Amino acid sequence: MFASPTVRVSLLFVAVALAGLVFADIAITTSNPWRDLGRFFLGVVTPDFFSTEGLATALLRTIAFAFVGVALGSFFGFILALVYKAYPVRMFCAFIRAIHELFWALIFLQFFGFHPLTGVLAIAIPYAGIFAKVYSEILDEADPEPARLLPPGTGAVATFLFARIPDCWVQLRTYTAYRLECGLRSSAILGFVGLPTLGFYLETSFSQGLYSEAGAMLVLFYVLIATMPLWVRPKALPFYLVAAPFFLGEGLPIVWGNVARFFTEDIVPAPLRNNEGLTALGSWFGDLMISEALPGIWNTLLLTQIALVATGLLALLAFPLISTHFGGPVRRTSGHVALVIARSTPEYILAYILLQLWGPSMLPAVVALALHNGGIIGHLIGRQTNGIRLRPDAPTGFNRYSYELVPRVYRGFLAFLFYRWEIIMRETAILGILGIYTLGFYVDSAIQNIQFDRALVLILLTAALNIGIDALSRYIRRRLALQTMPTC
Repeated sequence: MFASPTVRVSLLFVAVALAGLVFADIAITTSNPWRDLGRFFLGVVTPDFFSTEGLATALLRTIAFAFVGVALGSFFGFILALVYKAYPVRMFCAFIRAIHELFWALIFLQFFGFHPLTGVLAIAIPYAGIFAKVYSEILDEADPEPARLLPPGTGAVATFLFARIPDCWVQLRTYTAYRLECGLRSSAILGFVGLPTLGFYLETSFSQGLYSEAGAMLVLFYVLIATMPLWVRPKALPFYLVAAPFFLGEGLPIVWGNVARFFTEDIVPAPLRNNEGLTALGSWFGDLMISEALPGIWNTLLLTQIALVATGLLALLAFPLISTHFGGPVRRTSGHVALVIARSTPEYILAYILLQLWGPSMLPAVVALALHNGGIIGHLIGRQTNGIRLRPDAPTGFNRYSYELVPRVYRGFLAFLFYRWEIIMRETAILGILGIYTLGFYVDSAIQNIQFDRALVLILLTAALNIGIDALSRYIRRRLALQTMPTC
């Protein structure tokens, strides 16, 4: 068993995570966490849908930001996908998707303010990079045979439209619909930086201890996600896309002078802005690296590796919940509901809730990241096991799990897990805004202190870190010959 490369790599990651626990801040600091957790669950099961004014408007704006942002992202992503083989395009797409939506929102807030354009661009820009990568992979896998059957002299554009696109249209449509679900989650958490989406009202209710109000918002969000197949219909999409911009709200007018000042003054390093020379610039950069960047990178990597292994363990424990090889339909239905809730709740919202209940430490972040990503991977692996046919004399119970199913799905499980690695890194960095000492904490502190030059450097370092993890993940998947499918 230990001779298997997949097992050795798995044990290596587990060892790194266990070593990380020695240095991690894992603690519950509130005086009575179980009482608070009980009050929260009581609020979820007794939601108050009529106590919060503007809840319906917040839901509409959450949907509107998602539709407009995802539509723009898919449009420009498709254009970029056509030239994705060019190295500069690949690097550009890798850079823009490596920066989390909340970081983009924090950047645009500095010069657009609380304008709808802030939320739309915060979703559209990173999603364009994601769409470009995935669309390019889908187009590359299209069957070349239909193009050979076209009449001689058919132009490149006609060949593309009538041969390649129809062959992969279902995959393009399916992934775009799935990304819309991701866009709804991204839109919801934009409220935590002040935009009028669901997260804004959720944060307000939690800060005041109004758990029934917060429960109502979470229930409505789950219903919104779960019923997407019912209300997101191809015939209705044109109506949604035309109507969505009108539900974004107006916001404050854009002061274009602030935009110019941001690019010409605010993000210029202070020593250069004050004509202090390269020596002062070196001291400024060194102080930034030692006091903020390096501690932020260390904590981001530490939390990422612990959360990655926790995600894997939870996914392996979760997939039997929906597998047809275990239990009956009632248990599988309950398991399906549990996994839908886990994967539908954004990590940021989960971490925010747990921080309110357990106090500040890395523990809420680890649990939030593991629940969300473990729910996604557990769902995917559970669906894979449903296609496995067991022999009539196959063992039952734990032996069926450990000797029949886990060995068969383990390579696919690792593929999904390594694909999520870079995504977990992105989320880990942004959770710093909640007070955990990852890179996002120092970015948010710099912005609060109106030090946009320092914030920009930290954001660029975050992007570089994500690109590095993505490259390492692809290298490991290639060496282990693991294949993945794109997930949110």
